[in-house]
Amino acid sequence: MKKLILTGMIAAAVLQACNQANSNNTATTTGNTVAAPVVTTIKFETEAHDFGKIKQGEITKYDFKFTNTGKSPLIIANATATCGCTTPTFPKKPVAPGETGVVHVEFNSAGKMGMQDKQITVTANTNPADTRVHLVGEVLTPNTK
Repeated sequence: MKKLILTGMIAAAVLQACNQANSNNTATTTGNTVAAPVVTTIKFETEAHDFGKIKQGEITKYDFKFTNTGKSPLIIANATATCGCTTPTFPKKPVAPGETGVVHVEFNSAGKMGMQDKQITVTANTNPADTRVHLVGEVLTPNTK
């Protein structure tokens, strides 16, 4: 009987410790209140833009339009591209729920040729944190028509 009671007490202590560890991993403590992390959603009008055929050396630009479809302000922390030839710029201020914004992307085709697929990764307070869009097209060499 003593073994059964002791085993029950140990099991209860382990479960309590596990629950406490899980709650510490999923929430932020502020004073005496516990607040869940703020997560929202982002929806792009299009996930890929085909810029068609351009001549080598040309610069093409595109605005990836998005909407904050969540219930909290959307905060974009960063936007990066797979290549230094592609430069994304993004809103630095929070985007309110229901509001729209753009991630502006410029692709410099100097030194590039053939089919291109430039991936832009937008990191924000969303789940998952990274959302990807693509800028695709073909860069023609000077001799190609």
